[in-house]
Amino acid sequence: MEVESPPQRAPVLWQWGKFQGPHLLPKALCSTTSLPIAEIGVGITGFGIFFILFGTLLYFDSVLLAFGNLLFLTGLSFIIGLRKTFQFFFQRHKLKGTSFFLGGVVVVLLRWPLLGMFLETYGFFSLFKGFFPVAFGFLGNVCNIPFLGALFRRLQGTSSMV
Repeated sequence: MEVESPPQRAPVLWQWGKFQGPHLLPKALCSTTSLPIAEIGVGITGFGIFFILFGTLLYFDSVLLAFGNLLFLTGLSFIIGLRKTFQFFFQRHKLKGTSFFLGGVVVVLLRWPLLGMFLETYGFFSLFKGFFPVAFGFLGNVCNIPFLGALFRRLQGTSSMV
């Protein structure tokens, strides 16, 4: 009689949080921030933006704006990681924008919401001015997406008010 050998096991790719095998996983899983934490960060950032917009609609309600600011900054640090967040905000050429943005957050927390939001807005545009061309380029290519392109063409034909 033949003796059966035990079944072969698949190689262990993860052991105690460290990648052990060859590069079989997508690059998103091999980054410094794990994927579930980044997904949570996107949700937290979305809630932060919602509270900021809601606080603005309610005549600059300082509590909602402060809560939205804290959620936005927390979500951003969850998405890209704490170290990269500090590296982003505290680069030498971005210190002016960082000081206005974080100063605006502090002013909102001190219950001066209108002044704080003006400072934050200036700091936001100063910090993220490098991302705007990418965002506008994406918005320019939205018409090339099959469903949205057809929707925009249909809406464009019905814009007559007569």
